[in-house]
Amino acid sequence: PGRDRDKLGFWGYGFLAVTVINLAALLGLFLVPLTKKTYFPKVLTYFIGLAIGTLFSNAVLQLIPEALGLDPKDDNYVLNVVGIFGGFYILFFTERVLKMVLKADTEVRLGHSHFPPLQSTDVTITTFSNDVVINSISGQIRTIYQSLFSVKFVQNACVLTCRWLKGEGMSNIKTVAWMITVSDAVHNFIDGLAIGASFTLSLLTGFSTSIAIFCEEFPHELGDFVILLNSGMSVGQAACFNLLSAMCCYLGLALGILLGSSFAPNAIFAIAGGMFLYISLADMIIFTISTTN
Repeated sequence: PGRDRDKLGFWGYGFLAVTVINLAALLGLFLVPLTKKTYFPKVLTYFIGLAIGTLFSNAVLQLIPEALGLDPKDDNYVLNVVGIFGGFYILFFTERVLKMVLKADTEVRLGHSHFPPLQSTDVTITTFSNDVVINSISGQIRTIYQSLFSVKFVQNACVLTCRWLKGEGMSNIKTVAWMITVSDAVHNFIDGLAIGASFTLSLLTGFSTSIAIFCEEFPHELGDFVILLNSGMSVGQAACFNLLSAMCCYLGLALGILLGSSFAPNAIFAIAGGMFLYISLADMIIFTISTTN
């Protein structure tokens, strides 16, 4: 009976945590109008700093130590160290592949287009959309917020609001939007894995990992929502696809709980720890430093 209660607790608390985190996928729908406010860039910078601190501390102080174990009678920590670097390089190589794919897609679109010539304001937004995905897989933090800081971007957003609300056909939505949706789905799946494995270890570990992921998801999902809008989607389409990619977190949660309950969750902690390090150090902190300078 005690084990059954523990399993119910894994699933119940895990489902609750993932549901709260997925609500961040809809925050962009309500917060995009605030980008025209003068205080918005500063507030967003503080949220990015919060995401850096929570992700980095969760990886270094919790996930990686749990993955290593450091038992003097057990030398399996070597494989877990490989898993940490593997998680780091998975995101790195995926980012490289996306950069090459998007570069080729941009060259094709420059050579052949089905759309009439755009005004200079539209060109600014189109360039922003492509640059964002090229620079990061984990939410495309740097270029997003550099563009959000621009007054010209806010003006362009207001001008194109009517077009967003009407929406475009699926064939007219830029490839960058589908790249964002797929990469975001993979990222949410990894988040679910980490949450599920953490709850099988203890409630404290599960909630601390969930809090770290929630703090990172807030600026992440806001940025993704803006990119999807600039890629030709309507508000409804962007909200729908953003929410669909967030649903992958439930799949990761189920797999994480099953693997963590049946096997040692150390491998999941190692891979998730490496990915959290990459997101916080290779993406978010670089943008924060460049903004401060």
